[in-house]
Formats: sequence, C-alpha cells, structure tokens
Amino acid sequence: MPKTDPDLLTASYQYHLPPSLIAHQPAARRDQSRLLVMEGKNPLAHRHFTDLLDYLAPGDCLVQNDTRVIPARLYGRRKKTGGAVEFLLLSPLNDRTWRVLVKPGRNARTGEEIVFGDGRLTARVQEIEEDGARLVTFTFDGEFMALLDELGEMPLPPYIHEKLDDPERYQTVYAREKGSAAAPTAGLHFTPELLSSIEAKGVAIARLTLHVGVGTFKPVKEEIITRHPMHKEPFTLGPDAVETILATKARGGRVIGVGTTSLRVLESLALENSKKEGAPLLEAASGETELFVYPGFQFRVLDGLVTNFHLPGSTLLMLVSALMGRERILAAYQEAVEEHYRFFSFGDACLLLPD
Repeated sequence: MPKTDPDLLTASYQYHLPPSLIAHQPAARRDQSRLLVMEGKNPLAHRHFTDLLDYLAPGDCLVQNDTRVIPARLYGRRKKTGGAVEFLLLSPLNDRTWRVLVKPGRNARTGEEIVFGDGRLTARVQEIEEDGARLVTFTFDGEFMALLDELGEMPLPPYIHEKLDDPERYQTVYAREKGSAAAPTAGLHFTPELLSSIEAKGVAIARLTLHVGVGTFKPVKEEIITRHPMHKEPFTLGPDAVETILATKARGGRVIGVGTTSLRVLESLALENSKKEGAPLLEAASGETELFVYPGFQFRVLDGLVTNFHLPGSTLLMLVSALMGRERILAAYQEAVEEHYRFFSFGDACLLLPD
C-alpha cells in the first residue's frame, strides 16, 4: 500500500500551544498587536502590526472582507414548558427563515415554538437537518436586524472564555455588510489611521464580502484531510474590487489578502474561471464557496496574506501551509510559541509573503 503524503494527513498539522497563549481579550490598541513576518527564504522577522506599512509598496493592493458580525446568539424558552433554548443563527434562507444551531436539541423538535425576550420574537422549528441544524421561521414586527441588536449577543469563538467589554472590538473598523457569525479576525488589527497611511503610500484597497460561518471552527476529524467535508460560506465580489485587483495585476503590483476569507473568495472565483476558455482571471460574482485550500493548491490571484495564528489541525492551518509550506509554517508557529505571541481571534498577526 503506497504511503500517504504527510501533507495530506491531519496528524501532520498538530503543534503544541500552551493554553496561556490563547488571547481572551483584544490588544489595548488594534494596531499594536505583534506581527510575525515570513518573507521568502528570509529569517522570521518579529515586528508590530503598524510595521505592515514597511512591507507594502506603491502599486500593491490589499483585499479586505467588509462583513459585519451580527449578534447571532439568542437565548429563549419553549412556549409550551418554559425550558431554556439557545440559538446560534447560521444563515438566512429568506427574510424570516434561518438555519440555526440549537442547544439543547431536545427542546427544539419539529413544530416547537421558541419565544425570545418579551415575546416580540418567536420561532417555529420547521425542519431538522442531517447535521442537527434546524430550519426555523421567525415571527416579529418591524425590522429583524434591529430586533436582533436588542435581543442577541455577539457569538465569540468557543475557545474565548471571557466576556467582551466592547462588542465593537469583535468588528473590523470597515465592517459594513451584516451577516457573519464570526469576525474575519485578520482585519481586527487595522485602524482608520493605519488605513489612511497605507492609501497615502499608494496602496489600493479593495473590499469584498464573505459572511463567516461557525463552520470555520469545525475540527477536521478525518485522518486524510481530503475526506473532510468543507463548509459553505456566502460571498459577493463587486465590479469595483475586480477592477482594482486586475489593474494591480496588470501593473505588476502584489495582491495581498487580509484574512483567509478574502483568499477563499478570490481563489474560488479564479479557479472556476480557469476552467472556462477565454475567461478573465476574475469577474464580479455572488454565490457560495466551499473551497478547501491545502498543500498542492495553485494560487492564481494572491501574492501574500495577512492572517492570524490558526488552531492545530484546522483547515485554516492547512490553508497557510499551502501558501508557505507545511514544515515552514509549523517551524514559524513553534518560534511564535517560544516568543510568547498571542494566538487565535484576538491574538497577533502574521504577514505571509511566499517566494
């Protein structure tokens, strides 16, 4: 039996992380996080996030995800018995029907009615899907998102165990389009001042939207990574962003993604267009992506990536390994542990610039 390539084994993406290095609160200032720079074959550089400016050149382009996290966690009670129920909103099917995760599941059987707050919002369970998620239809007066702002809570990642004093710190400063169940955390480090300095240097900024789902935290349970069922996330890439990105490529500038979400949108669309004869590199589009990037993937758009540190054994660790090489990434993570970097959503950042 042929030996499986180590890059395709889930066990190859493990590393030791002391729990004390998991960041439970954001840095005092967004742009004062640390920045680990992997640039070609150069030694690792230990900088601060404001130093990102030093690595950007006039004519480059940063691509950012402008999704906005919604207060997607709701606490309610069964109308019949008063039993407690927790909803986590995943994605809308229409104005009133959502796909949700429910705890405990026994309190949300088909036909069950759940009441939230003072009764201004109720939900009826319509269907139970194979993975246990529920399709529910909400009843309410007025505007759903306004009601959610009143009744919902910000859904912090499962590894963060402290309450967030300021919910805006789990939003990027350029968050616009409501819909995410988790933040595109690489963007949390940017401030308006830093963005102004980047643009003043002649670096273009393009924005797209990908609504991050909780599937981003789903562990890989398969022994061989290619058997992992990748989650879908909805996205929109508009014509202005396409024009900016293509112009950057045409003039020889670099396209640097801010976050794995930006990368997945651009590379998904470029991959699809590569299969169509005569198609451009990118076109404006909306849809869903379930792209799984792991070593061996051919990058068509991205020349670099700003990203945070990712969980052991995660699809996102596999993604950055595809960009920089698995062994190099694991060695960099080991050095980051030794240097006491802060990890995960509220942690420090990496700038990945392959050869």
